[in-house]
Amino acid sequence: MKWYQLTTQQVLQKFNSTPAGLTKNRQQQLAKYGENKIAESKQVKPWQKFLKHFTDLLMLVLLFAAILKFVTGDYVEGSIILLVVVVNGFVGYWQERKAEESLDGLKQMMSQEAVVLIDGQKETIATTSIVPGDIVYLKAGDVVPADLRLVEVHELVVEEAILTGESEAVEKNEDAISQEVMAGDQKNMVFSGTLVQAGSALAVAVATGNDTEIGKINQALQSVTGTTTPLVRKMHQLNKQIFRGIMVLILFLVFFTTLLYGMEMNILFSAMIALIVAMIPEGLPAVLTMILSLGVKEMAEENAIIKSMPSVETLGSMTVICSDKTGTLTKNEMTVVKTSSNDESLLMEIMNNCQDLKLQDDQAVAQLKGNPTELALLQYVAAENLTLKKQIGKLPFSSSYKYMATLHPFSATENIVFVKGAPEVLLAKAQLPQADVTAWQKKASKLAKKGQRVLAFAAKKIDAQIELTHEVLTKLDFVGIAGIIDPPKESAIRAVKETQAAKITVKMITGDHKDTAQAIGKEIGLKHTDQVLEGIEIDQLTDEQLAQVVTKVDVFARTTPNHKLRIVTALQNNGEVVGMTGDGVNDAPALKKADIGIAMGIKGSEVTKQAADMVLADDNFHTIAKAVKEGRRIFDNLKKTINFFLPSALSQGLIVVIALLLNQPLPLTPVQILWVNMVTTITLSYALGFEKASKDTMNRPPRAANEGILNGYSLFRIVYVSCVIVLPAYFIALQFEGTALQQTILLQTIVMSQAVYMLNCRELLNPAINKSMLQNKALFISLALLLVLQTTVVFAPFAQNLIGTTSLNLTQQLLVLTNVAVLFGIVEIEKWLTRRWVKSFAVQDVS
Repeated sequence: MKWYQLTTQQVLQKFNSTPAGLTKNRQQQLAKYGENKIAESKQVKPWQKFLKHFTDLLMLVLLFAAILKFVTGDYVEGSIILLVVVVNGFVGYWQERKAEESLDGLKQMMSQEAVVLIDGQKETIATTSIVPGDIVYLKAGDVVPADLRLVEVHELVVEEAILTGESEAVEKNEDAISQEVMAGDQKNMVFSGTLVQAGSALAVAVATGNDTEIGKINQALQSVTGTTTPLVRKMHQLNKQIFRGIMVLILFLVFFTTLLYGMEMNILFSAMIALIVAMIPEGLPAVLTMILSLGVKEMAEENAIIKSMPSVETLGSMTVICSDKTGTLTKNEMTVVKTSSNDESLLMEIMNNCQDLKLQDDQAVAQLKGNPTELALLQYVAAENLTLKKQIGKLPFSSSYKYMATLHPFSATENIVFVKGAPEVLLAKAQLPQADVTAWQKKASKLAKKGQRVLAFAAKKIDAQIELTHEVLTKLDFVGIAGIIDPPKESAIRAVKETQAAKITVKMITGDHKDTAQAIGKEIGLKHTDQVLEGIEIDQLTDEQLAQVVTKVDVFARTTPNHKLRIVTALQNNGEVVGMTGDGVNDAPALKKADIGIAMGIKGSEVTKQAADMVLADDNFHTIAKAVKEGRRIFDNLKKTINFFLPSALSQGLIVVIALLLNQPLPLTPVQILWVNMVTTITLSYALGFEKASKDTMNRPPRAANEGILNGYSLFRIVYVSCVIVLPAYFIALQFEGTALQQTILLQTIVMSQAVYMLNCRELLNPAINKSMLQNKALFISLALLLVLQTTVVFAPFAQNLIGTTSLNLTQQLLVLTNVAVLFGIVEIEKWLTRRWVKSFAVQDVS
């Protein structure tokens, strides 16, 4: 129902109510509409959140392997495998648990008590008891308890920032509105959760609970399902690829060994478990968690607080940032940006005195609170240190006559009237030739087209005996005009430029008016600002049509929470990875829907912060640009780590495969395989997470949303590196007598090969040894730690008994180091050849 289009009498008739309120028998209404509170969603139990972390495909395979070990009586190995799975599950639960508190934040915005008229008498009741048809009394400082249609208004001013995102309070009236307008333009309505800044009113409740605007936002929040981050999707894809690879190898080996060698099932069974343990990189989730945690820490130091770790990587893959205007791209404080006057000194005197906020000269403007326009005027004149004139009369501002006037002493026989208000009103009251009126109108229109709110100023000397009345305000001396706007932050302009250089599109979605939005859009450097799409126009578009339009428009004005949600969804349907910033409750559903929701930490509402994935502690859009750079660096390091991990896993799997194909005993036990995985996880794997961002990080386009972690080149690298690690080491080990010695040589070769291959992985194609290598202290710490641990395993008796190793002499150690050096050289030569081929291909493609 469009209550704003009905007269107050029509609204009252709809609910069988009167200006004196409902009767005391209100239970029928309460039974019909329910209590005035928003519905709670069903919460996921903690144990369900915990168990979710054990449903990962590879973790299930490892659990299956552990169970098989227990069934066959290998309790030690089964316990080790099970411990790895449980630890990974706990780490995942601890790092990624995120309470759904958005509803609680919304409930806190609801007032607790309200004053209503019952049979003409004021009674204070719980807000939950308010029903449609109740006549509610509002005064300054009240939180509006429900959606209300105004019946009787007395200078009512309401702050609606939580719904519209706009900081300037709205003057209200009770007049019906004939045309269709958005919530921000419904001047005869007040909405649940908004704040009465000044004045008083009587209003009839037309919507309660879930039917209110804030209730609709709650429903939108509950209905929006959080998107899966690109990293999580890519890891699931990688897990499936690893799983398929393992299954293919197992099936092949089962048929091959059974047909060729007639291998006994118990031996084959142990081999299959060893293959599963070898090829599943069980340490990888912990390493990725650590790298993401490092990213979270780095971003926190840059004032970007990450709530969900995979969101760190999502920042690096963003293709579009949808930003709220007020408080995000702009300063969220009205500022005088342009004045035009015949008498600048008198203009400043009017600004300083025709106001309600500053009462004493020693009051600092920064400490004042109230009307944003008056604060802007006082801030503009603050540097002049003007003295306040004694105020002996005042006509308060009213939307009905659109001006404010104050009276001050001027001389023994005269007083002076200062007036500020709408330009068209003051020009009509001014004593000016028509040519001057036209000139001032053109100046005002020019400022208005730039999205500025234009105020006019005038003065008049009157006899000291005359009282200040509306009738006195004729033949005014027109002094000048001022353009006021919430200006863009310099940091936001710089950040937009940076993100556009990184091939990220920036779009502005605001509840403000079209002209203001367009002006700010142009000033901050958005690309497509000629066309501005308003909320009413969005309502007329289908989802398919909107998906086409959003690619050509960068400024959206007069939008509601649902419009913002539709815009984000349309962009996602186009394959974009969408970031959404905001600070008001109206932004919360869109923030939750976006791939990465970004809330303002200082001026943002609790609901917005809880719905977001990242909170900007400094409310600075430029922080997003820094976070994008960090996100891209983190993904680069994740990719390096995964490319390092997988050849290590495959090389261990190849050992099992080769042994089965040659009908040889398993060269490494599952415990030795787990040791290799553990020692590299504890030491080497973390080092790559500390690599610095490359020089071109913010000069390249975002990754394609469907781009996997592994491409064709990665698979090629994984396969040949695995072969180079394993094949020489395996056949060298067979040249020596004794199982323990063979296993030790093989174990030592694999571990040392992984150490040098980690150095190879520092750069995907560039040389591994460079100046930036010295900046990564973690690299040298990890290598030293690995050397200590591996030396202990090879030479310490207690470790030899536990792992099943033996000491190596100098000759054997040199064989291992030679094999390792060959690996490093082969990879660096391959990178050089690939680099040249890529450059040659790029040149051919351009020509």
